[in-house]
Amino acid sequence: MLEKIKSPADIRKLSFANLKLLAKAVRKRIIEVTSKNGGHLAPSLGATDIAIALLKVFDPLKDRIVWDVGHQSYAYKILTERNSEFDTLRQFNGMSGFNNIFESKYDAFGVGHSSTSISAALGICVGKELNNEDGRAIAIIGDGALTSGMSFEAMNHTGHLQKELIVILNDNEMSISPNVGALQKYLTNMLVSRSYNSLKKQVWDGSKNLPNRLRRKFIYAAQKIEESLINILVPNIIFEDLGFKYIGPVDGHDIVRLVRIFNKVNNNVQGPVLIHVVTQKGRGCDFAEMNATKFHGLGPFERKTGNTIGKSVVKYSNVFGKTLCDLAAKNDKIVAITSAMTDGTGLIDFAKKFPNQFFDVGIAEQHAVTFAGGIAIQKIKPFVAIYSTFLQRAFDQIVHDIALQKLPVVFCLDRAGLVGDDGATHHGVFDLSYLQLIPNMTIMAPASGNELSLMLHFAERYFDGPIAIRYPRGEAHFIENDVETISYGKSHLYEDGQDIALIGAGKAFQDVLTLSKIIKKEFPKINPIIINPLFIKPLDAELLNEIKGRVKHIITIEDNAISGGFGEAIGNFYNNDNIKIHRFGIPDKFVTHGTVEQLKNLLKITPEQIFLKIKPILYHLI
Repeated sequence: MLEKIKSPADIRKLSFANLKLLAKAVRKRIIEVTSKNGGHLAPSLGATDIAIALLKVFDPLKDRIVWDVGHQSYAYKILTERNSEFDTLRQFNGMSGFNNIFESKYDAFGVGHSSTSISAALGICVGKELNNEDGRAIAIIGDGALTSGMSFEAMNHTGHLQKELIVILNDNEMSISPNVGALQKYLTNMLVSRSYNSLKKQVWDGSKNLPNRLRRKFIYAAQKIEESLINILVPNIIFEDLGFKYIGPVDGHDIVRLVRIFNKVNNNVQGPVLIHVVTQKGRGCDFAEMNATKFHGLGPFERKTGNTIGKSVVKYSNVFGKTLCDLAAKNDKIVAITSAMTDGTGLIDFAKKFPNQFFDVGIAEQHAVTFAGGIAIQKIKPFVAIYSTFLQRAFDQIVHDIALQKLPVVFCLDRAGLVGDDGATHHGVFDLSYLQLIPNMTIMAPASGNELSLMLHFAERYFDGPIAIRYPRGEAHFIENDVETISYGKSHLYEDGQDIALIGAGKAFQDVLTLSKIIKKEFPKINPIIINPLFIKPLDAELLNEIKGRVKHIITIEDNAISGGFGEAIGNFYNNDNIKIHRFGIPDKFVTHGTVEQLKNLLKITPEQIFLKIKPILYHLI
């Protein structure tokens, strides 16, 4: 079936029966590829029928379709001339796991973080109008993404402008109540019918002959009658109040019905419209349907059973979750806050054990940060667990609501550094740059699971301002001769030496240890100083001043952008001293997707590549 689809135009020729067969084929293809490559399985299976119905009705090159986040868009990718490349999904030099304007002409807008689709689609709608272009703009947004304030800002503006924007709310949490299903179906058909909308327009136009005072009362009464009817059956009058015509809920797996609704909206309804579509995450895959959270996004798995492939390891998120549970068991003044990432940040057990001290605020990072500030004002200790890349969304709140007031909020930045297959939108490579410039901010970076645990214990006792602890995705490393205690602003002199110093921030300290072994093997006479900084801000001025007279070169390695990063802070510390700082980290570019090792090799920041670059320096030291 898929081989017959050479372009979206072919879908518009298919019968309803063949559309259903196509949906089965697409789901099979998604399961086949994600089982090998990993990816966002459950969301894309749930949105497959929506994608097919959209492409049946709309021309994606004229009617621009914006997917929120991109987790839902695998079916769309497959059906927009990318099926032959789909095997490369999330692979190095392969297809992105998200929508990408550089990847395909069918991707109307690049996405990665959530809740941007309505804003972007409204902008496209306005741009089309200014260019006198035909076609619609359509945004598909999940119910979780709708919790973000940005979504409501966009809806409010859309309602004000009254542009002909279509928003499809993909709701995979609630179900259609059977006792109102038949009546709701009738109401939905009525609201999108040509006759109803023509009659409504005639009534509105006919009222123009009434005196203004009477006309206002007439229109107000008519609107209230319509709103009351809708609100009796569907408690979603908020969308109408924002200026949208509300349609739904509609069964998101009934392709025939979706096509008919989309056609009627396209032809009969003026102004902004929200179509409420109810779907099931993981649709068509038994184990994904039963455990949609696990199969939201994951690595390779066994196709028949859904069992994860690969060894089980202790991850940094596991260490974080266990340590915070241990702390909360002894301290009831600790709370944990996350933004729709309970599982990803390792807080599942905490949520179960301490339900009154746990808050998942949904996809609302800005609110999460200021909410934590309010809690801190009341002498409660908030630990805010958010992925590094997502904390960027709350920069203003960190500056004004937390740091300015020196509130003791602990930011736990999971997925710091290169994260691999999710690519440019998800690499946490800017946090050191944007956090270091904030006054009153303390920044820590563990090089091992043990250090993360010690840092969390330290943060519990620190009340002189905010602390950010950044740690990577994946396995929590073990280090021989690791630290036993954490003292404010103090580094760990891992190994003393002379002539050259190697300093690695957080996870990059592992690369420093590997680089040191290479240097000692190739240049036995060189004995480098090895420093695990622990604190990125403040720097350990005492130790850095102590080694100043003994080294001529300092090598810094980090998994953050070089611009504004740890190496730059070291360079600024020494300023005009007769010491040369050689900085290695993420260059001034957005990094693609691939395994972390592939990406480090691409960026030429593996220990072996760094050794080759500093080799001339080492020759001058012997």
